[in-house]
Order: sequence, then structure tokens, then C-alpha cells
Amino acid sequence: MSQDLWLQNYDAACRMAREIAENIHERNKQQRTGGNPAKLNMSLRASLQKLKQNIAQLRETLNLNSAQRRIMQAEANRRQTLVDDLATREAILNTSFKEDISEAEPSRSCLMTGANGSRPAGNPWLVNESEQTRGLRFGEIKHQQQQIIEAQDAGLDALAAVISRQKQMGQEIGNELEEQNEIIDDLAQLVDKTDGRIQNETHRVKLLDTKSATRGMQGMVVLLLVAIVVVASW
Repeated sequence: MSQDLWLQNYDAACRMAREIAENIHERNKQQRTGGNPAKLNMSLRASLQKLKQNIAQLRETLNLNSAQRRIMQAEANRRQTLVDDLATREAILNTSFKEDISEAEPSRSCLMTGANGSRPAGNPWLVNESEQTRGLRFGEIKHQQQQIIEAQDAGLDALAAVISRQKQMGQEIGNELEEQNEIIDDLAQLVDKTDGRIQNETHRVKLLDTKSATRGMQGMVVLLLVAIVVVASW
């Protein structure tokens, strides 16, 4: 049997998330080695946007299937957890992309120049400074860092939401198990009562069979006595 279309789309989104993580790693490597990651940055932006859209589509389809009772509630909860985890990964990837692409040092002006305004020899920031922050003022760099912090907060909020939902699901599963155990206990009691009734009825049937056989024998004896009396009278 072919795999469910929703699961196929989910697997495709997971593969896209892994590819994005690999591309971010490659982009960072190019930045460290002095390469030009502009092409990768453009590709990453498009991929992250596509991943976000795919996750939204997965949520919408899941809600529709759950509302129309196309899947069991337990399976709907499981898939909701999968989507939440994927959304958390997407938020982390987005944060990693923005954090590395806008990496900067607030005190760059102090590191770039000495006390008399001259550049100190051997300062690694003169060589390794990112192209995205080169030429920016302190206020602009601070604004970028603020955006990074906000993205990280969003990722933490998404993670907290996932943990909260998983806790709620655990409580719901525990309550459902308790209800199922109560139903099983009631069924066990009902089976015991039914078995006892069956044994009683079986015993009664055996007694009736015995009585019927005894009455048959008594009738035969009476008939034989009548026959003997008739023969004797002749």
C-alpha cells in the first residue's frame, strides 16, 4: 500500500530542512575562508521561505483531515507533534541563517582603531570581518543584533509551545488509558458473571436430562407390569 500523501509531504519537508542545514554550514565555511557566499545566501532565503510554506500547508491539511475524521485522533496528535518539531527546526535554521549572515562585533570601532585612530597590527577583525557588516555604523550593527535576539526568542517560544503541547498530549493519553482500564475491568466482571450464568444453566440442563431419562424408565416399568397382569388374567 502506498504511503499517505501527508506523510510523503512531511518527509519531503524534512529532507529540505536537512539540505538547508547543510547549505548553512557550507555558507559559513565560505565566509570563514574568505569566499563569496552571496549565491548560497539567495538560495537559502528561498529555501527557508519554501520550508515555511510547506509547514503551513502541512498544518492546514492536518487540521482538515482531523476535522473530517479521516484519521484517528491518536494519529492526528502524533502528526501534530511532528509538525511542531519541524516548525521548531525551521525557526532554529532561520535563526542560524540570520545570526551567521549578520555576525558582527558591537565594539568593532574600538578593535579597528587604536587610541590615536591608527589600526593596530595583527587585529584579526581587519581580515575576518563579514561583508554584511563591513561599512555599517554601530547603530546598524546593533539593530542587526536585536533582530537576531528576536529571532532566537521566537525559536524559544516555538520550542516552549511544542513542549507544552507534548505535556498536554501525555496527560490526555494518561487519562485515556485510565478510562480504557476501567472499561477492561467492567468487561472482565461482565465476562465472569456471564460465565457463572452459563455454568448454572448447563447444570440445570443436565438435571432436566436426568429427570427425563428417569421418567422414561418409570413409564417402561409401568407398561411391563400392565402386560404381566394382562397375561396372567388370560
